[in-house]
Amino acid sequence: MKYRYLMASDMDLTLIMPKSDVSAANMEAIRALQANGVAFTIATGRSSFLVDKYASILGIDVPLITGNGSALWDSSTRSHVYSADFPEEKLRSLLKLCLDNDVDCTLYSTAGVFLTPASSRQWFCDDYNEGLPEELKAPVTRIGRSFLDEKIPEFNKFLLINVCDKIAEELRDDPDLYVVSSGPTFYDVMVKGVSKGNALLDLADYLGIPRENTFAIGDSENDLSMIRSARYGIAMGNSDPEVLEAASYITTVCEEDGFAKAVFEYVLPLVNGY
Repeated sequence: MKYRYLMASDMDLTLIMPKSDVSAANMEAIRALQANGVAFTIATGRSSFLVDKYASILGIDVPLITGNGSALWDSSTRSHVYSADFPEEKLRSLLKLCLDNDVDCTLYSTAGVFLTPASSRQWFCDDYNEGLPEELKAPVTRIGRSFLDEKIPEFNKFLLINVCDKIAEELRDDPDLYVVSSGPTFYDVMVKGVSKGNALLDLADYLGIPRENTFAIGDSENDLSMIRSARYGIAMGNSDPEVLEAASYITTVCEEDGFAKAVFEYVLPLVNGY
């Protein structure tokens, strides 16, 4: 289908509740978007390799925004349309910082998901992979200090959890990096210039959809860039104050199917001119 509009949605606490399936109301809303010429995709902080089953469930037929905008992922071919990777020197310095300080760190690569010794995300990857056929499972690798002595694959995001203030400040002050919170105690580290907002516009260009025909919905600091970049930014009812201020429409909370409410009461009327 030739889509006329593009809508990107954050996942957690926007489209779905933690450890829950997509609600029937939100599924109906996604089907309505697609039937009315709106390309729907998710814009998530998750690794590209940890979204395929959601793309399948939701019937997404356009690239997904993953790694907080560090990558565009084609789920149908399980390949990256684009990945904003760290330069090798910067990558090695970040790896050394995390390994030397025993940081809870998960790394996202075009080759899979990599976990440092202190990473607490093994359960998350295992939970995602449970029940999937081998060819659809996310490749997960544990790494140690010897990893620095090897040929390192390309990486586009570091997820740090409960990192100390000193390291968080050092990373935020680095002019080559973009650091954003994706949840309480979560810090996402990408190369400068990466954001969900920039990825949304890049995806619109890739699909041949005018930038003025874009919608975005989210709730947290890492969603702020796409709320601002989209022509129509939508905030969940319990969003961060900055997100609420930047939005052109505020819906209800995730528990009340705020996504579906926004689609039927705001997005579709704009798309169809009523």
